[in-house]
Amino acid sequence: MKLLIQGVSIAVLFSLFSPAAALSDLNGKFVAKGKKFWGSCADSNTLDISQNVAILQSDFGQVTPENSMKWDATEPSQNSFSYTGADALVNWATTNNKLIRGHTLVWHSQLPSWVSSIGDAASLTSVIQNHISNLAGRYAGKLYGCEIFNEDGSLRSSVFSNVLGEDFVTIAFTAARAADSTAKLYINDYNLDSANAKVQGMVSLVQRVNGGGTTLIDGIGTQMHLSRLAASGVSEVAITELDIAGGAASDYTAVVNACLAVSKCVAITSWGVSDANSWRASTTPLLFDNNYQPKAAYDAVIAALS
Repeated sequence: MKLLIQGVSIAVLFSLFSPAAALSDLNGKFVAKGKKFWGSCADSNTLDISQNVAILQSDFGQVTPENSMKWDATEPSQNSFSYTGADALVNWATTNNKLIRGHTLVWHSQLPSWVSSIGDAASLTSVIQNHISNLAGRYAGKLYGCEIFNEDGSLRSSVFSNVLGEDFVTIAFTAARAADSTAKLYINDYNLDSANAKVQGMVSLVQRVNGGGTTLIDGIGTQMHLSRLAASGVSEVAITELDIAGGAASDYTAVVNACLAVSKCVAITSWGVSDANSWRASTTPLLFDNNYQPKAAYDAVIAALS
Protein backbone atom coordinates (compact mmCIF):
# COMPACT_ATOMS: atom_id res chain seq x y z
CA MET A 1 0.00 0.00 0.00
CA LYS A 2 1.53 3.34 -1.10
CA LEU A 3 1.54 6.29 1.26
CA LEU A 4 -0.07 9.31 -0.42
CA ILE A 5 0.44 12.99 0.43
CA GLN A 6 -2.37 15.03 -1.10
CA GLY A 7 -2.71 12.42 -3.84
CA VAL A 8 1.03 12.17 -4.68
CA SER A 9 2.86 8.97 -3.82
CA ILE A 10 6.05 9.06 -1.77
CA ALA A 11 7.74 7.09 -4.56
CA VAL A 12 6.97 9.83 -7.09
CA LEU A 13 8.16 12.56 -4.74
CA PHE A 14 11.41 10.69 -4.13
CA SER A 15 12.04 10.36 -7.87
CA LEU A 16 11.43 14.06 -8.38
CA PHE A 17 13.74 15.26 -5.64
CA SER A 18 16.40 12.58 -5.41
CA PRO A 19 19.86 13.68 -6.52
CA ALA A 20 21.11 12.85 -10.01
CA ALA A 21 23.35 9.86 -10.40
CA ALA A 22 26.96 10.61 -9.60
CA LEU A 23 28.99 11.64 -12.63
CA SER A 24 32.64 10.93 -13.24
CA ASP A 25 34.13 13.92 -15.12
CA LEU A 26 34.08 12.51 -18.64
CA ASN A 27 36.14 15.39 -20.03
CA GLY A 28 38.74 15.16 -17.27
CA LYS A 29 39.29 11.46 -17.84
CA PHE A 30 39.57 11.98 -21.59
CA VAL A 31 42.07 14.82 -21.17
CA ALA A 32 44.08 12.63 -18.81
CA LYS A 33 44.59 10.30 -21.80
CA GLY A 34 46.35 13.11 -23.64
CA LYS A 35 43.37 14.48 -25.55
CA LYS A 36 42.20 18.11 -25.67
CA PHE A 37 38.52 17.81 -24.78
CA TRP A 38 35.25 15.90 -24.87
CA GLY A 39 32.62 18.45 -25.86
CA SER A 40 28.96 18.82 -26.69
CA CYS A 41 26.84 21.00 -28.90
CA ALA A 42 24.70 23.58 -27.14
CA ASP A 43 22.70 26.73 -27.80
CA SER A 44 20.34 29.02 -25.90
CA ASN A 45 17.52 26.45 -25.94
CA THR A 46 19.61 23.93 -23.97
CA LEU A 47 21.57 26.46 -21.92
CA ASP A 48 18.22 27.39 -20.38
CA ILE A 49 17.78 23.86 -18.98
CA SER A 50 19.35 23.54 -15.54
CA GLN A 51 19.93 19.76 -15.70
CA ASN A 52 21.61 20.12 -19.09
CA VAL A 53 23.82 22.96 -17.88
CA ALA A 54 24.86 21.04 -14.77
CA ILE A 55 26.12 18.15 -16.91
CA LEU A 56 27.87 20.49 -19.35
CA GLN A 57 29.66 22.07 -16.42
CA SER A 58 30.68 18.79 -14.79
CA ASP A 59 31.47 16.51 -17.71
CA PHE A 60 32.18 18.45 -20.89
CA GLY A 61 35.15 20.65 -21.73
CA GLN A 62 33.97 22.31 -24.93
CA VAL A 63 30.79 23.55 -26.57
CA THR A 64 29.87 23.84 -30.25
CA PRO A 65 26.94 26.02 -31.33
CA GLU A 66 24.33 23.64 -32.72
CA ASN A 67 22.66 26.21 -34.98
CA SER A 68 23.45 29.75 -33.87
CA MET A 69 26.53 30.26 -36.09
CA LYS A 70 24.97 28.89 -39.27
CA TRP A 71 24.38 31.27 -42.15
CA ASP A 72 20.60 31.61 -41.76
CA ALA A 73 21.05 32.57 -38.10
CA THR A 74 23.93 35.01 -38.54
CA GLU A 75 23.30 36.73 -41.90
CA PRO A 76 19.63 36.19 -42.82
CA SER A 77 19.71 39.11 -45.25
CA GLN A 78 22.74 40.40 -47.08
CA ASN A 79 25.19 42.29 -44.89
CA SER A 80 22.70 42.33 -42.01
CA PHE A 81 24.28 40.30 -39.22
CA SER A 82 22.63 38.90 -36.10
CA TYR A 83 24.71 37.39 -33.31
CA THR A 84 22.24 37.05 -30.43
CA GLY A 85 22.36 33.25 -30.26
CA ALA A 86 26.06 32.92 -31.03
CA ASP A 87 26.98 35.59 -28.49
CA ALA A 88 24.96 33.77 -25.82
CA LEU A 89 26.84 30.53 -26.48
CA VAL A 90 30.27 32.18 -26.56
CA ASN A 91 29.58 34.22 -23.43
CA TRP A 92 28.38 31.14 -21.52
CA ALA A 93 31.44 29.16 -22.57
CA THR A 94 33.81 31.96 -21.62
CA THR A 95 32.18 32.39 -18.22
CA ASN A 96 32.33 28.65 -17.56
CA ASN A 97 35.89 28.15 -18.85
CA LYS A 98 34.87 25.92 -21.75
CA LEU A 99 36.62 25.73 -25.10
CA ILE A 100 34.56 26.66 -28.18
CA ARG A 101 34.42 25.25 -31.70
CA GLY A 102 32.75 27.38 -34.35
CA HIS A 103 30.14 25.58 -36.51
CA THR A 104 29.62 25.96 -39.43
CA LEU A 105 30.51 28.86 -41.74
CA VAL A 106 29.75 27.42 -45.18
CA TRP A 107 27.09 24.73 -45.64
CA HIS A 108 24.59 23.88 -48.34
CA SER A 109 21.78 23.65 -45.77
CA GLN A 110 20.20 26.33 -43.55
CA LEU A 111 21.28 28.78 -46.22
CA PRO A 112 19.24 31.97 -46.89
CA SER A 113 17.64 32.15 -50.32
CA TRP A 114 19.53 35.32 -51.13
CA VAL A 115 22.76 33.31 -51.02
CA SER A 116 21.52 30.23 -52.85
CA SER A 117 20.22 32.38 -55.70
CA ILE A 118 23.61 33.97 -56.51
CA GLY A 119 24.84 32.93 -59.95
CA ASP A 120 27.84 35.17 -60.47
CA ALA A 121 31.29 33.95 -59.40
CA ALA A 122 32.65 37.35 -58.39
CA SER A 123 29.55 38.16 -56.34
CA LEU A 124 29.54 34.81 -54.56
CA THR A 125 33.26 35.10 -53.79
CA SER A 126 32.71 38.51 -52.23
CA VAL A 127 29.71 37.27 -50.25
CA ILE A 128 31.66 34.30 -48.82
CA GLN A 129 34.60 36.51 -47.89
CA ASN A 130 32.39 39.12 -46.24
CA HIS A 131 30.36 36.54 -44.31
CA ILE A 132 33.41 34.74 -42.95
CA SER A 133 35.28 37.96 -42.22
CA ASN A 134 32.40 39.22 -40.09
CA LEU A 135 31.51 35.97 -38.33
CA ALA A 136 34.99 34.56 -37.72
CA GLY A 137 36.33 38.03 -37.03
CA ARG A 138 33.77 38.65 -34.30
CA TYR A 139 35.03 35.69 -32.30
CA ALA A 140 38.70 35.86 -33.28
CA GLY A 141 40.91 34.66 -30.46
CA LYS A 142 38.00 33.06 -28.61
CA LEU A 143 37.66 29.81 -30.56
CA TYR A 144 39.80 26.72 -30.20
CA GLY A 145 38.74 25.70 -33.67
CA CYS A 146 36.24 26.59 -36.36
CA GLU A 147 34.46 24.28 -38.75
CA ILE A 148 34.47 26.02 -42.11
CA PHE A 149 32.71 23.33 -44.11
CA ASN A 150 30.22 20.72 -43.06
CA GLU A 151 29.55 17.70 -45.26
CA ASP A 152 31.38 19.05 -48.29
CA GLY A 153 34.31 16.69 -48.67
CA SER A 154 32.73 15.21 -51.79
CA LEU A 155 31.77 18.68 -53.11
CA ARG A 156 28.08 17.96 -53.28
CA SER A 157 25.99 20.07 -55.64
CA SER A 158 25.43 23.45 -54.00
CA VAL A 159 25.50 27.10 -54.94
CA PHE A 160 29.14 27.16 -53.85
CA SER A 161 30.40 24.26 -55.97
CA ASN A 162 28.04 24.98 -58.87
CA VAL A 163 29.22 28.58 -59.25
CA LEU A 164 32.83 28.40 -58.06
CA GLY A 165 33.81 24.77 -58.41
CA GLU A 166 36.47 23.58 -55.99
CA ASP A 167 37.86 27.11 -55.70
CA PHE A 168 35.26 27.92 -53.06
CA VAL A 169 37.12 25.69 -50.60
CA THR A 170 40.30 27.75 -50.84
CA ILE A 171 38.33 31.02 -50.90
CA ALA A 172 36.56 30.16 -47.65
CA PHE A 173 39.58 28.83 -45.77
CA THR A 174 41.72 31.78 -46.86
CA ALA A 175 39.07 34.19 -45.56
CA ALA A 176 38.83 32.31 -42.27
CA ARG A 177 42.59 32.29 -41.77
CA ALA A 178 42.70 36.05 -42.38
CA ALA A 179 39.85 36.64 -39.91
CA ASP A 180 41.24 34.44 -37.11
CA SER A 181 44.87 33.41 -37.29
CA THR A 182 44.79 31.27 -34.13
CA ALA A 183 41.74 29.02 -34.57
CA LYS A 184 42.24 25.49 -35.89
CA LEU A 185 40.34 25.42 -39.20
CA TYR A 186 38.38 22.24 -39.85
CA ILE A 187 36.63 20.55 -42.72
CA ASN A 188 33.95 18.12 -41.56
CA ASP A 189 32.08 15.28 -43.25
CA TYR A 190 30.01 12.21 -42.54
CA ASN A 191 30.30 8.65 -43.91
CA LEU A 192 34.04 8.66 -43.33
CA ASP A 193 33.81 5.48 -41.29
CA SER A 194 35.33 3.05 -43.77
CA ALA A 195 38.03 2.97 -46.43
CA ASN A 196 35.62 4.24 -49.05
CA ALA A 197 35.81 6.61 -52.02
CA LYS A 198 34.55 9.47 -49.86
CA VAL A 199 37.47 9.11 -47.46
CA GLN A 200 39.93 9.16 -50.33
CA GLY A 201 38.12 12.14 -51.85
CA MET A 202 38.41 14.03 -48.57
CA VAL A 203 42.11 13.23 -48.23
CA SER A 204 42.79 14.29 -51.82
CA LEU A 205 40.84 17.53 -51.42
CA VAL A 206 42.73 18.47 -48.27
CA GLN A 207 46.06 17.68 -49.87
CA ARG A 208 45.22 19.82 -52.92
CA VAL A 209 44.09 22.78 -50.83
CA ASN A 210 47.12 22.54 -48.55
CA GLY A 211 49.51 21.82 -51.39
CA GLY A 212 50.02 25.40 -52.47
CA GLY A 213 52.62 26.18 -49.85
CA THR A 214 50.19 27.43 -47.18
CA THR A 215 48.41 25.16 -44.72
CA LEU A 216 44.79 26.33 -44.73
CA ILE A 217 43.04 23.22 -43.42
CA ASP A 218 44.33 22.24 -39.97
CA GLY A 219 41.96 19.42 -39.14
CA ILE A 220 39.34 16.98 -40.38
CA GLY A 221 36.20 16.25 -38.40
CA THR A 222 34.65 12.82 -38.80
CA GLN A 223 32.94 9.95 -37.08
CA MET A 224 35.58 7.27 -37.60
CA HIS A 225 38.34 5.97 -39.93
CA LEU A 226 40.77 8.27 -38.24
CA SER A 227 44.11 6.80 -39.25
CA ARG A 228 43.58 7.34 -42.99
CA LEU A 229 42.42 10.91 -42.44
CA ALA A 230 45.34 11.62 -40.11
CA ALA A 231 47.66 10.56 -42.93
CA SER A 232 46.34 13.39 -45.13
CA GLY A 233 48.92 15.74 -43.63
CA VAL A 234 46.63 17.71 -41.32
CA SER A 235 47.87 18.44 -37.83
CA GLU A 236 44.85 16.90 -36.12
CA VAL A 237 41.59 15.03 -36.57
CA ALA A 238 38.55 14.88 -34.32
CA ILE A 239 35.32 12.96 -33.89
CA THR A 240 32.57 15.52 -34.28
CA GLU A 241 28.78 15.50 -34.01
CA LEU A 242 28.83 12.12 -32.28
CA ASP A 243 25.52 10.44 -31.69
CA ILE A 244 24.87 6.74 -32.21
CA ALA A 245 21.41 5.34 -32.95
CA GLY A 246 20.47 3.11 -30.05
CA GLY A 247 23.36 4.40 -27.98
CA ALA A 248 24.89 0.96 -27.43
CA ALA A 249 27.69 0.87 -24.90
CA SER A 250 29.84 -1.26 -27.20
CA ASP A 251 29.51 1.26 -30.03
CA TYR A 252 30.52 4.15 -27.82
CA THR A 253 33.55 2.34 -26.45
CA ALA A 254 34.58 1.47 -30.02
CA VAL A 255 34.56 5.18 -30.88
CA VAL A 256 36.56 6.07 -27.77
CA ASN A 257 39.14 3.37 -28.43
CA ALA A 258 39.47 4.46 -32.06
CA CYS A 259 40.35 7.99 -30.96
CA LEU A 260 42.71 6.79 -28.25
CA ALA A 261 44.54 4.67 -30.83
CA VAL A 262 45.34 7.63 -33.12
CA SER A 263 47.67 10.27 -31.70
CA LYS A 264 46.33 12.96 -34.02
CA CYS A 265 42.76 12.41 -32.77
CA VAL A 266 42.51 15.28 -30.32
CA ALA A 267 38.84 15.47 -29.35
CA ILE A 268 35.35 14.04 -29.36
CA THR A 269 32.20 16.17 -29.49
CA SER A 270 28.84 14.59 -28.64
CA TRP A 271 25.97 16.10 -30.56
CA GLY A 272 24.07 16.95 -27.40
CA VAL A 273 23.89 15.92 -23.76
CA SER A 274 20.49 14.28 -23.32
CA ASP A 275 18.27 12.26 -25.64
CA ALA A 276 15.54 14.73 -24.69
CA ASN A 277 17.12 17.43 -26.85
CA SER A 278 18.71 15.37 -29.62
CA TRP A 279 17.81 16.24 -33.21
CA ARG A 280 16.96 12.53 -33.57
CA ALA A 281 15.62 11.87 -30.09
CA SER A 282 13.58 8.81 -31.10
CA THR A 283 16.80 6.84 -31.66
CA THR A 284 18.09 7.54 -28.10
CA PRO A 285 21.60 8.27 -29.41
CA LEU A 286 23.33 10.14 -26.57
CA LEU A 287 25.08 9.39 -23.27
CA PHE A 288 22.26 10.69 -21.05
CA ASP A 289 18.61 9.68 -21.15
CA ASN A 290 15.50 11.85 -21.31
CA ASN A 291 15.76 12.47 -17.56
CA TYR A 292 19.41 13.55 -17.78
CA GLN A 293 20.58 10.35 -16.13
CA PRO A 294 23.78 8.63 -17.37
CA LYS A 295 23.14 5.59 -19.53
CA ALA A 296 25.06 2.33 -19.78
CA ALA A 297 27.09 3.88 -22.62
CA TYR A 298 28.31 6.62 -20.29
CA ASP A 299 29.42 4.07 -17.71
CA ALA A 300 31.17 2.05 -20.41
CA VAL A 301 33.04 5.10 -21.70
CA ILE A 302 34.15 6.04 -18.19
CA ALA A 303 35.35 2.47 -17.66
CA ALA A 304 37.29 2.57 -20.94
CA LEU A 305 39.00 5.79 -19.83
CA SER A 306 39.73 4.65 -16.28
